[in-house]
Amino acid sequence: MSLNKVILIGYVGKDPDIRYFDNGHAIANFPLATSERGYRLANGTEVPERTEWHNIVATRDRAQFIEKYVKKGSLMYVEGKIRTRNYDDKDGNKRYVTEIYADRVEFYSTGSGTRRDEQQESSNASATAANNTNAATVEIPPVSDQTDDLPF
Repeated sequence: MSLNKVILIGYVGKDPDIRYFDNGHAIANFPLATSERGYRLANGTEVPERTEWHNIVATRDRAQFIEKYVKKGSLMYVEGKIRTRNYDDKDGNKRYVTEIYADRVEFYSTGSGTRRDEQQESSNASATAANNTNAATVEIPPVSDQTDDLPF
């Protein structure tokens, strides 16, 4: 038995690119940034914040939702699977691309009130898209801002 599942919570890096095909199906692509908080080790060594960029691919109704409501800076919850593809570039070199194929895309809200504009945008889009099952807002209690020497 095997499982290919990814859950990401992060910020959209640029406005999504939406393409439509002759059959009416849509595909959306956008970068999503996730970050791990920096910390200090017991010996005083500073470990900086680390940001990873993920290429998100969404199709069908998820792509239409993204086209209508998602923009650069949106805080998103993405659930899907990792896929890697390869191609030959113009110089004949083999290139590899790792993408997250989204099965679920939702606005994410921390409930902390620190990003008022984003939360308002999320609430408005969720209310407008109430008929779309992929447009729900997830409410999670705020995480403590206490810092310590532990890396986790």
